[in-house]
Amino acid sequence: MLYVTTINNKFLELNFKLKYVRICNYIDERKEVEKIIMRIRFKAWARPELEASQFYIDNPEDYKGRWKKLFGNNKPIQVELGCGKGNFISKKAIQNRDTNFIAIDLVDAMLGLAKRNIEETYNKEKQEIDNVYITRYDIERIFNIFSNEDDIDRIYINFCNPWPRGKHHKKRLTHIRQLMKYRDFLKDGGEIYFKTDDDALFIDSLTYFEKSGYKILDKTNDLEEQPDFWDNIMTEHEKMFMDQGIKIKALKAQKMEIMEEK
Repeated sequence: MLYVTTINNKFLELNFKLKYVRICNYIDERKEVEKIIMRIRFKAWARPELEASQFYIDNPEDYKGRWKKLFGNNKPIQVELGCGKGNFISKKAIQNRDTNFIAIDLVDAMLGLAKRNIEETYNKEKQEIDNVYITRYDIERIFNIFSNEDDIDRIYINFCNPWPRGKHHKKRLTHIRQLMKYRDFLKDGGEIYFKTDDDALFIDSLTYFEKSGYKILDKTNDLEEQPDFWDNIMTEHEKMFMDQGIKIKALKAQKMEIMEEK
C-alpha cells in the first residue's frame, strides 16, 4: 500500500511540474508580446478614427468566405500579414488598382497610422479608396476570417517578428503551423512573398515552406543586388536595416498540391 501511495505521489508531483512548465512558457510568451506592444506608443486618436473609417473592418469574422462580396467585384485579392504603419500596403494598393487588398495587424496604433498613410497616398493621386481594407486581428487565428471561398491570390509577409527563441518558433508567421493554415484559403497556385532581415528566420523558413507543400519559385540573400527579383516596395524597416548594412533576404513560394502517401 505504501508503495502504491509513493507512486501516486510521484505521479502527482510530475504532473504538477509539467503544468508549472506550461504556465511558465505561457507567461514568457505573453511577456514577449507585451514588450512588442509596449514599444508602440499608445495613440488615443487611433480607435475613434478607425471606427469612423469606411475601409476599416472591425468584425472580420463576419466576412469569412464573403470578402469578394464586400469588395463588390471579382478582382484577385491579396493579403498583407502584419501591415504595421501601412507604408507597403498604401503604395501597393494604389499602384495595382486591378487588385483588391486586405491588410491585417493586431495593434490599433499601427492600424491608425496605416489608415492615415493610405488616405494620404490616395488623396495625393486623387483616387477613391475602393480596393483596400484594413482590419485588426490575431494572425494566429487567421482561419476564423478567411476560407477557400475567398480564393486569396497572394500573401505578403514583410519583416515579421523572428521569434528567435526555440520555444517561440511556432509563433513565426512562416512556421509550418501557420503555413498550413494559409493553405486553407490561398488558391491553388497562389503565392507567398516573404522578406526579412533575419538570417536564421530565412534559413528556417525555406524548410518550413517545403515541408508545408509550397514550392520555392525564387530566393535571394540580397534583395538590393537583385532589383528585378520582384516589383519591390521598400518598407520603413527595410530602409532602416539596409542603412545598417544588413542584407534583405526574400523568397517567392507557390502553393502546390500535397500528394497523399499511399
